[in-house]
Amino acid sequence: MVGPMSRNIAATIKKDIVLYGALIANLGIGVAKFIAAGITGSSSMLTEGVHSCVDSGNQVLLLYGQHRAKRPPDQRHPFGYGRELYFWAFVVAILIFAVGAGVSGYEGYVHVIEPEELSDPLINYIVLAIAMVLEGTSWGIAIKEFSHTKGNMGWWRAIRESKDPAGFIVLFEDSAALAGLVIAGVGVWASHAYQDPRIDGVASMLIGVILAAVAILLAREAKGLLIGEPANPDLIEKVRAIIDRHDDITAVNHISTVHSSPESIFVAISADFRDGVSMGDGERMIEQIERELHDAIPHLSSIYIRPERAEDAQTLPDGKPA
Repeated sequence: MVGPMSRNIAATIKKDIVLYGALIANLGIGVAKFIAAGITGSSSMLTEGVHSCVDSGNQVLLLYGQHRAKRPPDQRHPFGYGRELYFWAFVVAILIFAVGAGVSGYEGYVHVIEPEELSDPLINYIVLAIAMVLEGTSWGIAIKEFSHTKGNMGWWRAIRESKDPAGFIVLFEDSAALAGLVIAGVGVWASHAYQDPRIDGVASMLIGVILAAVAILLAREAKGLLIGEPANPDLIEKVRAIIDRHDDITAVNHISTVHSSPESIFVAISADFRDGVSMGDGERMIEQIERELHDAIPHLSSIYIRPERAEDAQTLPDGKPA
């Protein structure tokens, strides 16, 4: 029988495989792209080299963030360091925008204003073909792992509700990388077909636009995780069902949850206890509920249950329970 700890270790190993796979692919591709750019003077190849280096740095930051997020709780951070991963995810988004998109746009602009003489594009095509194979492999691994976690949800909804930035960041990066390779290839071909090196510069700027769009999407998702996002509705309903099984609880006023890391959830519960329940019986019932919740949902790292009359329960401005 596989326990929660074994499942968590297996999930961590899978996430690391995705990150290490992307890191190795990007390092090799980046070196090849820079060599090709140096020989041919292609703007889009230089841009793609920068893109691969930025992606490599991003994978290093995410691996570092995962390592830091595993530290146990202490006095300064009683709920652990899980959200540090979300901070590094936000840094990754900034790097993609500032370095990836910024350098791509600038390089493209320079090559449009001051186009370089065209040279034999063969080496560019060879490097692009190898890069497509390596990036495609990394993308396939990311797709496979993310599809395991998304369940029956659509891709976009799964990304919006995902609490693990490492998975969807690699997916976004690899998708942008494949799109960039296609644009770079078209740019190299068109610049030679029409004998106009400025087309290569335009391709570089288009790659910058794609990277900027990806960076904005990632920053938006990372911001939500940093601020604090609730657990998915199915998990909340599971918590409610477990509490409702106890006859001495007459109503569940509200259940508030927040992810402190991808695998760690804090839950605060307000429940109306039956009149006449003694303090001792109430304490024992709370302990029983906590055990049941931990057994059913191992991701619940902290559980807070507050006895509260239904009429006194906090409500939101729209009148709904908090």
